Amino acid sequence: MASTTPRWATIVRNTNETKIRVQLSLDGGELPPLDSSSSKPTPETDHATQKSQSQEIVINTGVGFFDHMLHALAKHSGWSINLFCDGDLHVDDHHTTEDCAIAIGLALKKALGPIIGYKRFGYAYAPLDEALSRAVVDLSSRPYATIDLGLKREKLGQLSTEMVPHVLRSFAQGAGITIHVDCIRGENDHHRAESAFKALAIAIREATSRTGKNEVPSTKGVL
Repeated sequence: MASTTPRWATIVRNTNETKIRVQLSLDGGELPPLDSSSSKPTPETDHATQKSQSQEIVINTGVGFFDHMLHALAKHSGWSINLFCDGDLHVDDHHTTEDCAIAIGLALKKALGPIIGYKRFGYAYAPLDEALSRAVVDLSSRPYATIDLGLKREKLGQLSTEMVPHVLRSFAQGAGITIHVDCIRGENDHHRAESAFKALAIAIREATSRTGKNEVPSTKGVL
């Protein structure tokens, strides 16, 4: 019989550039509050806060559009997440977004535990108006990412568009997974980016779903 152990993790990642705390539950539900008053939503940050019967999402990185993308990722993955980052935004958005992506990836890896009893593969298409994106996920334990979103603007809000593919690569690196994310069509960069995060979320939800069997989904016998 497959494991029913709760799949959640806490990651604290502090560097000279960022101070990050993240709690992640892959199956939603309530999370204990982070030990930081700064993690509490304020009128400026509650755009990425949402609580429902099945999920609790609180995200505050200091980069509004990035919060929006992580909100979409968590919502459509079925996660509950509490993420706070105090980063060197006086420099730019690079360290904050990169390090948050790494930390979320590490939390996903820790929450998953051994890749036993999982579907392993997941794929999804997600539209947002005129934009359509495709994502494929492999819980491979071999970090790799191919990202092609075709973004043209310099920035989306406070988020540099060059950081969007870098964020996804950093997430894959931290999680130890393989992802392929492509925006197939779209005219609006906001729509292109958001459809990509939604497609990735749905693919992750599929790949991390349980099969009901305690088997390693690999011909190698180990992942």
